[in-house]
Amino acid sequence: MRRLQRGFFIAWVVFRYGLDELVLSSFDNPWLTRLTRVLTVGRTLGTPRGQRLREALERLGPIFVKFGQVLSTRRDLLPLDIADELAKLQDQVPPFDSAVAVATIERALRKPIAEIFESFENEPVASASIAQVHFAVLRGRDGQLCDVAVKVLRPGMHAAIEKDLRLLHMMAAWVESLSADGKRLRPRDVVAEFDKHLHDELDLIREASSAALLRRNMESLQLVLVPEIFWDYCATEVMVMERMFGVPVSQVVRLKEAGVDIPKLARDGVTIFFTQVFRDGFFHADMHPGNIQVSIDPKTFGRYISLDFGIVGTLTESDKDYLAQNFTAFFRRDYKRVAELHIESGWVPRTTRVDELESGIRAVCEPYFDRPLKEISLGMLLMRLFQTSRRFQVEIQPQLVLLQKTLLNIEGLGRELDPDLDLWATAKPFLEQWMLGQVGPQKLMEQLKAQAPHYAKLLPELPMLLSSFLRNDGNRSTRAVEELLVEQRRTNRLLQGLVYSVVGFALGMLVMQIVIRVRMF
Repeated sequence: MRRLQRGFFIAWVVFRYGLDELVLSSFDNPWLTRLTRVLTVGRTLGTPRGQRLREALERLGPIFVKFGQVLSTRRDLLPLDIADELAKLQDQVPPFDSAVAVATIERALRKPIAEIFESFENEPVASASIAQVHFAVLRGRDGQLCDVAVKVLRPGMHAAIEKDLRLLHMMAAWVESLSADGKRLRPRDVVAEFDKHLHDELDLIREASSAALLRRNMESLQLVLVPEIFWDYCATEVMVMERMFGVPVSQVVRLKEAGVDIPKLARDGVTIFFTQVFRDGFFHADMHPGNIQVSIDPKTFGRYISLDFGIVGTLTESDKDYLAQNFTAFFRRDYKRVAELHIESGWVPRTTRVDELESGIRAVCEPYFDRPLKEISLGMLLMRLFQTSRRFQVEIQPQLVLLQKTLLNIEGLGRELDPDLDLWATAKPFLEQWMLGQVGPQKLMEQLKAQAPHYAKLLPELPMLLSSFLRNDGNRSTRAVEELLVEQRRTNRLLQGLVYSVVGFALGMLVMQIVIRVRMF
C-alpha cells in the first residue's frame, strides 16, 4: 500500500510540475497539444521547463536528485536551459534548518557546539541531496587553529530513501518478469547494487574512511588533493574534514584567467580516473562538477581537489584484469579480442560466433576513433551499443554499473573542459603501461613478496613436525626410514625444480616485456 501511495505521489508531482507536457510537446499531434493546454488546473506551467524539472526532482527526494545530478553533466544530451538548471542540483539543493544541523552535531559528538569549534558558520556553504556543509574553525591537538568543513546528514534520510528503494525493487522485479530483455538487463541486481551504495552514503564514518584511503592512494600521484579527516570529530551523522580552497571545475573562464592549463587539466582528469580504477581498484564514483575543484594556491597550482566521498567503487583483481584487457584491445582496435573476452567472461552466450560479435562491435566503435569529444555524438553511440548488446544478448554487469556511471561523468567533464580532448589517445599509453606491469617480472616479485610471510611461518615448523613424526613412528623399520629419506630427496628435487621454474618464468616474462616494448615502438 505504501508503494502504491508513493507511486501516486510521483505521478502527482509529474502532473503538478507539467513534466508530462515536456514529453507530449515533442509529439507532432494536435490532440496531445490540446490536451496539455486543457489540463492546467493546479499545475505550474508558467515557469521555465528546466526550473520545473529541477523543482520536481527536489520534491521527489534524494534518489531523483542524484538522477538529476548525473544528467546535469551531459550537456551534449540535454538542451542548455535544462542542463543549466539541473547543474544547481550539484550543490544548491534547498538547505535544512541550521538549528537542526547544530543539534545533530551536538548529539553526535556529545558536546555543545561552542566546546567543539572556535567558530561555526550557521549558513551552509553547500547543500546536496544527502547532507549539507558548514565551515568552521577547529583547534587542533597541537593548539593551532584549523579551517574545517563540517558535513551534516539531512534528518529523516533513512526513511525517505527506504520508500523509494522499495518502489525501485518492486519496479525492477516487474520489469525483469516482462520479457527476455528485462532478464538480460538484470534490473533487480542493478537496483540491489544501487541500494548498497546508497546506504553506504548515509554512514559518514564510512565516507570518512573512504576519503582517508583515497588520500593515501593519491598522495604519490601529485595530481589531486583529498582533504584530511579529523577522526576525533566524526560520527555516523557528522564528518569534520580539512577545508579545501579552490575554484569549482565548472568555472572554466575563471580558471583560464588564473592561468590554469585547461587541456592539461582535462588530460589529468583521465589519468586520475584510470589510476584509481586500474592501479588501486578503488575510485571516486560521484565525480560531478559540484564535487570537484581546482587549486590555484601556488604550492599546489593546477591540481584537482576531490570532495564528497559518499559513493566509491571497488573492483576485484579479476575485474581490473578483464577491463584492462578490454580497454587495451579496444584502443588497439582489436575487435576480435574484445569479442573473445566477452564470450570468455560469460557476458554473452557461449554459442555466440566470434566473427559476428566482432563485426557488430566494429560497426559501432570504428566511426568514433580519432575524433575529439566535440565530434562524438554520445547519444547515437549509446543507442547503437544498446542495439548491438540486445542483438547478442549481452548481460548487464551490476558490479560495473557504478564504473560506467563514473566514466560517463568523466567524459562529460572532459567535454566541458576541453572539447578537443582525444579520450582514447590520452588513456591508451596509461593502459598499455599498466598491462606491462601486470605480466612482467616486477609483478612476479610482488606476488612472491606477498606470499613470503606465509612461507616464512611454515619453514620454522618443519623440523618440529619431522621430529614429531619420527617419535610417533619410532618402531618403524629401516626400510620405512629409507623410504622416508627417498621421499625427502624427492621433495628436495621438487623444490629445486620449482626454483628453476620460477627463474625460467621470470626470464620468460622479461623476454616477453622486451618483445612488447619493441612492438610498441
